Amino acid sequence: MNTIKQIEETANNLVPLYAQEEHDLPDRPLWSHPEIDQVIEALRLLSDVLFPGRHIPEPVDFRSFFIKQLKNTSEILEQEIEKALPFRWMGAADLHEKRLPIDNLFLASTELVNTFLQKIPEIRTMLIEDVKAAYNGDPAALSYAEVKLAYPGLVAITSHRIAHELYKLDIPLIPRIMSEYTHSLTGIDIHPGATIGKGFFIDHGTGVVIGETCHIGNQVKLYQGVTLGAKSFPLDEHGRPIKHIQRHPTVEDNVIVYANSTILGGDTVIGQGSTVAGNVFLMKSTPPRSLVTRSEEGIIIRTREVHGHGMGI
Repeated sequence: MNTIKQIEETANNLVPLYAQEEHDLPDRPLWSHPEIDQVIEALRLLSDVLFPGRHIPEPVDFRSFFIKQLKNTSEILEQEIEKALPFRWMGAADLHEKRLPIDNLFLASTELVNTFLQKIPEIRTMLIEDVKAAYNGDPAALSYAEVKLAYPGLVAITSHRIAHELYKLDIPLIPRIMSEYTHSLTGIDIHPGATIGKGFFIDHGTGVVIGETCHIGNQVKLYQGVTLGAKSFPLDEHGRPIKHIQRHPTVEDNVIVYANSTILGGDTVIGQGSTVAGNVFLMKSTPPRSLVTRSEEGIIIRTREVHGHGMGI
């Protein structure tokens, strides 16, 4: 058989492997989805609004700069959200809920973008606290500029705070594209559904995983390799994972979790002011102001009366 005939035969064998229905099926081609490059460009534009100067060598007029960046961002997001919205109901059967199609996708997309734009000053306020937390939490940080220009943890939390607001608006696909792009850059994997309080700091960062239903309080510090994950995945009568239930831990205010520790479970709560030492595997809650360590006998949880965190690296 010559090459042309082989190509034709292969093409004929491929055709039935691609579903033609307008449903979110595993064999459906990826037509009409948000463009990944455009979503990343929107993330870059927003990052420049939140931290002006990273990609611009000279000072600019703030107001004019913000208007230009936000206008460009809005145009991109309106187009990409319009493409993303049908995925709300295309996979609705698997989500165990009836989702009705939106009649006017353009209008819905515009309204969602306007709602998101209102949140940007709040995101900026949170990120200022994150910069302070990184500077105060790392003796190696010699300036705020160093944190803003060089720290992967700040890149990750910046992306997350943007993606999280889009996630809360029930926008499909786009928040996850943003978070996974940032994961590829930083080695830090934060699901856009995770709720994270102010003054959050990830030191070093590589290998950190934060699951979708995590609740993280204020002034929390994580080191590299920390996993805040799920114990297991409850299944429905069809053997499919049940969505939108609490699967990941709650970490209360002023907690430090040191390197390579794993904390699992939706019913696991790390009490405020606690410290979890390195290489701990934890699937149960701790009281406030606990010190959690690992020994040959297993995990030891001690309650401390002293204020602050005495451990340092």
